[in-house]
Amino acid sequence: MAEKPEPVRVVYCPVCTLPPEYCEFGSDFDKCKPWLIQNLPDLYPDLLKEANEKEADKVADKLQSSGISSGAATSGASKQEVVKRLPGGRTKKKDRQEVVIEKVIRNKRKCITTVKGLELFGIKLSDASKKLGKKFATGASVVKGPNEKEQIDVQGDIAYDIVEFITDTWPDVPETAIFFIEDGRKVPAA
Repeated sequence: MAEKPEPVRVVYCPVCTLPPEYCEFGSDFDKCKPWLIQNLPDLYPDLLKEANEKEADKVADKLQSSGISSGAATSGASKQEVVKRLPGGRTKKKDRQEVVIEKVIRNKRKCITTVKGLELFGIKLSDASKKLGKKFATGASVVKGPNEKEQIDVQGDIAYDIVEFITDTWPDVPETAIFFIEDGRKVPAA
């Protein structure tokens, strides 16, 4: 008679309740890292390297703060490399302070003007949409764009009138920082 197969024992992460292979795709991967390093270091060898580098940096900082240096060149280089890293080793680019205005045509005759980037100048988008709606007597709302950033959608083709309104209402926004998107190209408004 054939033997009964043993059931497979699956280990689950106590933090995110996913199997450890899928922790990196969960929402709490940063919280899972200590448990993964302690219990399954061979599954994510990069995490172990990161932890060792962080510990070495902490020790170097403690030594440096107490007056003992363990090689000034190495600790200086680690301080400069505080750039945020994305998966795959890429670095995150800082958002340039610019306002991008784009006209989107829908239903052949209807236009929507989208304004992106006002929040980079410290302008509240909800207040800006109210002012735009009152000035141009149209509907204006704050919506999430395709790349999960908030933008203002204004009904109507007001792309060229909006530049003067933005520079008059918010003097922090220079006219050189305002761009149009025409035929897929970014064109300066000035």
